[in-house]
Amino acid sequence: MCDLEFILFLLGLALLIILSLYRRKQNYSENLPPGNMGWPFLGETIAYLKPYTATTIGKFMEEHISRYGKIYKSHLFGEPTIVSADAGLNRFILQNEGKLFECSYPRSIGGILGKWSMLVLVGDMHRDMRIISLNFLSNSRLRTHLLKEVEKHTLLVFDCWIENSIICAQDEAKKFTFNLMAEHIMSLEPGKPETEQLKKEYITFMKGVVSAPLNFPGTAYRKALQSRSKILKFIEQKMEERVKKKSEDDQNELLGWVLKNSNLSKEQILDLVLSLLFAGHETSSVAIALGIYFLQGCPTAVHQLKEEHAEISKAKRELGETELSWDDYKKMEFTQCVISETLRLGNVVRFLHRKAIKDVRYKGYDIPCGWKVLPVISAVHLDPSLFHQPCHFNPWRWLQNNNRGSQNATTASHNFMPFGGGPRLCAGTELATLEMAVFIHYLVLNFHWELADTDEAIAFPFVDFPKGLPIRVQRHAL
Repeated sequence: MCDLEFILFLLGLALLIILSLYRRKQNYSENLPPGNMGWPFLGETIAYLKPYTATTIGKFMEEHISRYGKIYKSHLFGEPTIVSADAGLNRFILQNEGKLFECSYPRSIGGILGKWSMLVLVGDMHRDMRIISLNFLSNSRLRTHLLKEVEKHTLLVFDCWIENSIICAQDEAKKFTFNLMAEHIMSLEPGKPETEQLKKEYITFMKGVVSAPLNFPGTAYRKALQSRSKILKFIEQKMEERVKKKSEDDQNELLGWVLKNSNLSKEQILDLVLSLLFAGHETSSVAIALGIYFLQGCPTAVHQLKEEHAEISKAKRELGETELSWDDYKKMEFTQCVISETLRLGNVVRFLHRKAIKDVRYKGYDIPCGWKVLPVISAVHLDPSLFHQPCHFNPWRWLQNNNRGSQNATTASHNFMPFGGGPRLCAGTELATLEMAVFIHYLVLNFHWELADTDEAIAFPFVDFPKGLPIRVQRHAL
């Protein structure tokens, strides 16, 4: 009898939930954007995440935009969702962070990056963590400390490139950014056994971040959780060493700086360090690999880069200088155009996870409180009504008073959001741009490269080169 009562109770509860959801849906049915909620429970998530060429928006988005417009409803990641390929709505969402919308990543992301990761935090705690990151990535530190570190690690990578050899460009970019962040965060030296062991665990960890969240033995997600534990133990050991040593030298690394200048708990520091290692390594390395890929197909851009960087190098030789200065970095004007175009066309971060925390009306549509909202950045960057020939690699579109293309650079910048926007604008924006610029500087001055095998960037949903972007390199001296 008790079992029967319990079953009836569950059925009644399920019915109440269904009725509640139905009523809520009915309240907004007249003003919700058009769309298709897909299969029960699964929705359209599988189709949405199906791999596609990264320089496109994919078949799913193409069909949905064609059928429903740039704002439509769906059911993704287990929740009713408003998907936006509309530049205006995307800006509106990002600018109203904490007021009308808040970050809302799937639980699996928080489970692997940690509940104190900046990616999943909201409100005051996110603000405090972001301030710490911004203080350590300040413009003055970029000028006085990080520029030298970026240059050093760039040269360490290129010193290992052998004439007429085939290089896995994606792995080389990852090695560069990982070693830079490992030294920047914890003073780890490249090539040392502990650094290489951490890198090995981190590779396993990253495979889990981009995999299906299936926590079963043998799955990439389970292995990633195990690697996460090992990485956190490593970081905790380094924290204990800093506390015992109390060295002023530790102020040049993020871990030592946070221990001395913040009131964060040990758990918060661990998740902060892990999330910064993730953010500072993965996105920058993919952007660099994309730059190498796009440039090999655009010799005119490579030629103009060579001219720009040869002039900078010549001026330094005349002054008897060897290291790049901040003034040199600021002279890399066409390089900045190449970086912007790489980020626009490649779209390292393709969409963001947000949630409406109030009922919102936009362009006659209702966005119900509690619904997931996906601002799709790539759909704006590849919108032919905003960018002339959007699937064409054209760095000249970013030049002011540009006569080589019809796209006005100011208009392009207005719709350009590779690092997000609003209060959650990426804290490492300037560092990522600096990394790409310095890497390009030494690449074009010292090497000619071409694809050694067919490969292309695929979104799944993170951007990746299936074959690792193999290139054949030859040295030259300008």
